[in-house]
Amino acid sequence: MAGAGVKGGFSYGSTDEYGYEAAENKMHINDWHATILHLLGLNHKELTYRYAGRNFRLTNVGGKVAKAILA
Repeated sequence: MAGAGVKGGFSYGSTDEYGYEAAENKMHINDWHATILHLLGLNHKELTYRYAGRNFRLTNVGGKVAKAILA
């Protein structure tokens, strides 16, 4: 994500003492995808594809842009 509009030298969130799971600022994979698509200039809510007669989104029904990491 370096040079993509994300703050440099920035750490987002923290883990437990063993590094096993996130403790603060947990981010779902749908949030990660929404943030990457936002940095690419795409609206993740409008990006859909058709499969088996249904419209699907990469971020499913969730996904929030993590504005705290944007420069």
